[in-house]
Amino acid sequence: MTFRTIPVVFAMLLAAGCASSSKVMLGQARPAIDPSQVQVYRTAPAGALEIAQLESKSAVGFGTQGQTDAAVARLKREAAALGANGVVLIGVGSSGSPVGMSVGAGSYGRHSGGGVSMGIPTTQKQAAGVAIYVPPGTPVDASIVVPEPAAKR
Repeated sequence: MTFRTIPVVFAMLLAAGCASSSKVMLGQARPAIDPSQVQVYRTAPAGALEIAQLESKSAVGFGTQGQTDAAVARLKREAAALGANGVVLIGVGSSGSPVGMSVGAGSYGRHSGGGVSMGIPTTQKQAAGVAIYVPPGTPVDASIVVPEPAAKR
């Protein structure tokens, strides 16, 4: 393996940990809405209707706040696609995905060769929530609303 192929192999390993999402339907979907209209809640407001349980993962990275924001934004996009105007955030976490590569070494007689080893610990951020529909006019206590990240304001 040459040093030119190392970046290619590394890029392929990183691509294997791309962002993803999943859903389990709990109720009836509605017509899709704009993701900017989806509000994130700590708990569901009274009278909210459950639509789906959602899970999302960010792309592989180094455990940044941006990855967490991306995982939550993915939840909002998935909820909006189902017509939900809210997401009850159940939790956010991390999963490690150690990316490593090594090349062996050997010798034959007076000839010997060395190898290359590289390991970069990376993480994926995960978010889970329930997509909900909050009927218009439903009173919502401000304490259950999760504020938008500062960069989005």
